[in-house]
Amino acid sequence: MPDATPPAPALVFPRDHPRRAELNEEVHARAPELLLAPTRLSYLALMKDGAPREPGWHALCALAERYGVPPPPLAAYHFRADLGPFRLQWERHTEFVRYLFTVPGAGEDPFAEPAIAAVPPDWLAALPGQVITATHVAFLPGGEAPPDVEALSARLFAGNMLVGSATLGGAATALTDFRIHADGFGRMLVLDRSSTARQAGRIVQRLLEIDTYQMLALLAFPVARNLAPFLGERERELATIAADLVAAGEPDEPVLLDRLTRLAAEIESRESDNLYRFSAAAAYYDLVQRRTAELRERRIEGLQTFQEFTERRLAPAMSTCAAAAARQESLSARVARAIQLLATRVDVTLERQNQAVLESMNRRAKIQLRLQTTVEGLSVAALTYYVVALVGDAAKAAKAGGLAIDPELTMGISVPVIAVLAALGVRSIRRMVTRTVT
Repeated sequence: MPDATPPAPALVFPRDHPRRAELNEEVHARAPELLLAPTRLSYLALMKDGAPREPGWHALCALAERYGVPPPPLAAYHFRADLGPFRLQWERHTEFVRYLFTVPGAGEDPFAEPAIAAVPPDWLAALPGQVITATHVAFLPGGEAPPDVEALSARLFAGNMLVGSATLGGAATALTDFRIHADGFGRMLVLDRSSTARQAGRIVQRLLEIDTYQMLALLAFPVARNLAPFLGERERELATIAADLVAAGEPDEPVLLDRLTRLAAEIESRESDNLYRFSAAAAYYDLVQRRTAELRERRIEGLQTFQEFTERRLAPAMSTCAAAAARQESLSARVARAIQLLATRVDVTLERQNQAVLESMNRRAKIQLRLQTTVEGLSVAALTYYVVALVGDAAKAAKAGGLAIDPELTMGISVPVIAVLAALGVRSIRRMVTRTVT
């Protein structure tokens, strides 16, 4: 009997990064639905308004539990499940949450009974957030012949002008009017020609992302328009301050500095309020451009493509936002330069004032030195006078005691000696005091 092959030794790896599995799953997240015609879809994108994640997660859990499906964990960013009457795909993004409801089949008018009609109305009414995008999608079989755009517009889109193209090299035809209809939803029609279920899912996902991201990008446009008057007023104020600064004297500098710092604070406050919105708009605009490029559109005669439609209005709006952001940044830099210039002038003025103070202190020190010298001379004279008087009294006492001493002569002889000793003593005391202070 042959020997059994020994098992391969187990490989020993370094320990995993704590987020390895999570990041690997993120690569596969948000995969498109697999779609087979005919299918109806309803899509909602809700702005979170800065609310915490719990309210939306609780609503999702309530819906899943209502249909007996295990809910996602609180930390989840995407969730999909077959709830029976409809399929649900949920995704949480930085600013918004989106829901995609899918129902198979479609009638003569696929928008008359949309997929969202299968969702419990009470649950829909309680969803937290504000609607930024709401769209019904009809994915229907398409024939070989080009679609009758005018007939489809009259029957399904209230006669509105349509935008559309053949996507993915002709695998499907996508049509929409980018309008909000009476039910509060937009409408998209996708006619299948040769797409696979996965291709169809990608087409619908990209169309919905284009619709969502262009709306999110345009949120910055009203901010830019409202910012223009504010920037105009502040630019005029800065010009006035700069003109005043040219002719300003030293007494005017503190007032001008106060005006400039107030102006800088106003601009910084406004810039902090809208910096994120402008940055987000640029990111969303980039996503719109990427998604339209991924559609690989082929023109339908007489229709604008999705790229042409979005670029016609979205590009100027994004240019306006970029110009407003650049103008705001430029104004902030100009105010900062003006503050720096004025601060330099104030520093020079302070240096000049400090120099004047130091010169005044030097003059006072010289006067004090002279006074001190005068006081020392008077002190020596007074001390000599009193000591000589004491010597005279001592000489008189000695003469009275029988010594042959002339008191007046003794006092006269002692005057220079006592004066020298007094002067040396005062000088020694002054040196001791000076060493102690220094």
